[in-house]
Amino acid sequence: MDLLAQAQIKGVQSEFVDALGKLRVTDPVALKSILDALPEKRVYRFVEGPVVLRALRHSRTELAATGRVPLKWTITGNAKVIAQGETREPVIAWPSDLPLGYHRLTLTDAEGATEEVPMIVAPERAYGGDFDRGWLLAVQLYSIRSGRNWGIGDFTDLAGLVRLAKQLGADGVGLNPLHVLFDDHPADCSPYSPNSRLFLNPLYIDVEAIPEFSADLVPDAAATAARLREGDRVPYADMAVLKWRALRAAFDAFVTKASGARRNQFDAFRADRAPLLSRFACFEVLRHRFLSPWWEWPVEWQQPDDAKCAELRNGPDKREVEFVEFVQWTADNQLRAAKELASRLGMRVGLYLDVAVGVQSNGFDAWNEQIAISRHLAVGAPPDVLNTAGQDWGLAGFNAGGLEAQSFVPFADMLAASMRHAGAIRIDHVLGLKRLYLVPRGFKPDNGAYVQMPFEALLGAIARESAAHKCIVIGEDLGTVPEGFRETMQDFGIWSYLVMMFERDDVGHFRSTDFYRPNALVTLNTHDLCTYAGWRSFSDLKVKRSLGLDPGENEQDRWDALGMLDEILRQNGITANDLYSVLAFLSRTPSRLLAVSMEDLLGVLDQPNIPGTIDEHPNWRQRLPVALDKIASKVDLTALRAATRERSRNGGS
Repeated sequence: MDLLAQAQIKGVQSEFVDALGKLRVTDPVALKSILDALPEKRVYRFVEGPVVLRALRHSRTELAATGRVPLKWTITGNAKVIAQGETREPVIAWPSDLPLGYHRLTLTDAEGATEEVPMIVAPERAYGGDFDRGWLLAVQLYSIRSGRNWGIGDFTDLAGLVRLAKQLGADGVGLNPLHVLFDDHPADCSPYSPNSRLFLNPLYIDVEAIPEFSADLVPDAAATAARLREGDRVPYADMAVLKWRALRAAFDAFVTKASGARRNQFDAFRADRAPLLSRFACFEVLRHRFLSPWWEWPVEWQQPDDAKCAELRNGPDKREVEFVEFVQWTADNQLRAAKELASRLGMRVGLYLDVAVGVQSNGFDAWNEQIAISRHLAVGAPPDVLNTAGQDWGLAGFNAGGLEAQSFVPFADMLAASMRHAGAIRIDHVLGLKRLYLVPRGFKPDNGAYVQMPFEALLGAIARESAAHKCIVIGEDLGTVPEGFRETMQDFGIWSYLVMMFERDDVGHFRSTDFYRPNALVTLNTHDLCTYAGWRSFSDLKVKRSLGLDPGENEQDRWDALGMLDEILRQNGITANDLYSVLAFLSRTPSRLLAVSMEDLLGVLDQPNIPGTIDEHPNWRQRLPVALDKIASKVDLTALRAATRERSRNGGS
């Protein structure tokens, strides 16, 4: 079979027009690398593809042109038959009482030909929240200064942020991804390049809040932590050394001193998160043993094997396995405590968490899901106006064939882990649910190809998990959006992500409040864009030029943009143009959530991350200029409350 025929079967689009209007044709060698990296994708005979049923919506499924009747069908889930029947028409009418979830559908024709198809039974729509309009305080958790943390913002600081947000009148706190990274590479600190999206970053643990920890276990901790709190950047390497030493001391104390109730809670957590937690713990032990990517490990460990993991858990490494599980239990407990605090305070969202677009290829998720995640392919973007060479984000993502083979359970597990303690999540690069731009390892970003994804099935899984966890889902739908994408997303109850800096017409005029959609989160900027103070002062242009980057605009362009901002504010009866004036404008939009960044409230000039840089800029390392307990005194509370009055349940009182 030639390459183009294989590409068609696997949904690989090797020819497309990029955002610059240029026809892109993937190099044949690169195309072959992409096809070789993707698993086989089933071509279904009886139906068009995975079957997605939505409550109160689709009770019938039309058969494909190749489907022959009569046709018997059986739905199974958890190794049990859920329903079965037969059709003599070119459609299947489904029972109305099918349970929500991820099932397998077996179809058999009169000649005995059989095929198995993934099936998702989902609610009609994702969870939509129970409020009209509100706002969130958006923070990079690592950036928080406090007089008690160990050099990085932690989950106790998060509880303080929840209280601060309540004081300001907000409905929750929005955070950078909390995914676990690689503990042996603390300098690799991007929260968007995780080891796994299923587990939490232990560096956010407040070790002193662990019941079994006491100061005498690490006598130099207080002095070292005081030193680590100094400076404008998070000292990841030194902080990680101290925190891991203290976590081990706390675990040793837990093993010898913990009460029966605490041990029972630990065992219950391990059972609740099995088998993924057990596998993750084994993976971490093996990763530290072999000190190489998992595909270079001894053959018996290159694939996850629960029987082998059981041997590891009960062998000489038992204590190390339990330590990894203990750390995850501790992180989970502390994050849950912040969520429960928000709930007690009556906050209508609580925690709003970010979900990265992919994972590092040598991490746990890629090892655990070798069929559903393609480690040889990196998610990225084709050339556009801002990145003329294209982008390679270096992250491995899900693929269609592998997800279909497992009834989309790996995707659902990832969602469930993210929603576990969240009232809302944001899916980074949600356009990847329809098609992913993939770059084969060893090739430049402009030699990738689009790969089609099972869009409806993934939306069905989101609706299912969202409803089960009562969690709002926001899709980061920035960039070149395929026709009909947003409409389909909104039909499933997934909200849009609207950034005011991008909401401008072809001439550059800012769009007015009535342009913004209701089911959306609106924000002035993002962590990848300049802060408001940086934008008004032209600081971002100077910084990017100093780094050898093209900022995409010149000073006159910026002056024009500032004038256009004044214009849209005046049109809405707002005469000033400070941050609070912009927030007042955004508050008037019909969009149900507004995110306000802490950097903007504190007048920070530099942005958290500058795309296209690694070591040239202190990405994901910068601390806020003010300690947590002093933030309220540095914010103009009267102006903030006036700007967000329409969105605050109690006006911030």
